[in-house]
Amino acid sequence: MRDMQVSANGIAIEVDDQGPPGGEPLLLIMGLGMQLTGWPEELVQLLVSRGFRVVRLDNRDAGLSQGFDHLGVPHMMPVMLRYALHLPVPAPYGIADMAADTLGVLDALGIERAHVCGASMGGMIAQHLASRHPARVKSLTLMMSTSGARGLPQPSLKVRRALMGRPGGSDPAAVVAHLQRVLTLIGSPAYPADPERFRARLQATVQRAWRPAGTARQIVAVVADGDRSALLPRIQAPTRMIHGQADPLIPVQAGPDLAAKIRGAVADIVPGMGHDLPLQLLPRFAEGIADNATRA
Repeated sequence: MRDMQVSANGIAIEVDDQGPPGGEPLLLIMGLGMQLTGWPEELVQLLVSRGFRVVRLDNRDAGLSQGFDHLGVPHMMPVMLRYALHLPVPAPYGIADMAADTLGVLDALGIERAHVCGASMGGMIAQHLASRHPARVKSLTLMMSTSGARGLPQPSLKVRRALMGRPGGSDPAAVVAHLQRVLTLIGSPAYPADPERFRARLQATVQRAWRPAGTARQIVAVVADGDRSALLPRIQAPTRMIHGQADPLIPVQAGPDLAAKIRGAVADIVPGMGHDLPLQLLPRFAEGIADNATRA
């Protein structure tokens, strides 16, 4: 594992770079509030074994990358009200800015073109990267992501309340318990996580970083970004959608919607999968990413 910080788009971004230096570069972009460790090490090793040079990063305001606490903590009620009324949503920064960060990471590592895989919000960032900088993206895999089109089904009230909830205390044990409740709610019903492994991963995550204010700013960036449908026809890279049929956070209809809006895209709808990366499905994900890369 090669952990480092690079200067990307003028800010400090934490990067993990594994695999053969001369391998096909594969950039993994994680989702809302998640750290680069949200990509399981087992998946990274499956991809490295296929010859990829796997680069993970902490998005801005998450993990060990530069924070934006000086911009304050947003108030969600006015944000959601403005979105509901189809009014512009002011944001501390945008998804396009986060895409510029990822481009800066490629530049800092001397990578001319890369295969790109984004999960959830990371898929939204990847959509901007691939549509605005098509020459830099060899292939594109979008996991449990969405175009942001308003007509798509939304998460249930129960899921939204859980996401907006707070831990019962500020100590690490309370934070881990809170994350366990939320991630279990949106996880895969057919692929429940091993309790001991799940808890150990969450404890390591919280020990590495816990930045709820950064997550709040990222939420506003997602809301402000709105509908990306107009960007999607500009994507030239071979594209694959991977989406859980049982996803309670970004319902499954978002996968075929993306596939229909990106020329030549294919969709892999996974029965029993929710909004997570179950250990049992990692070989399927690695195979899908690798197969899509061969289309480039």
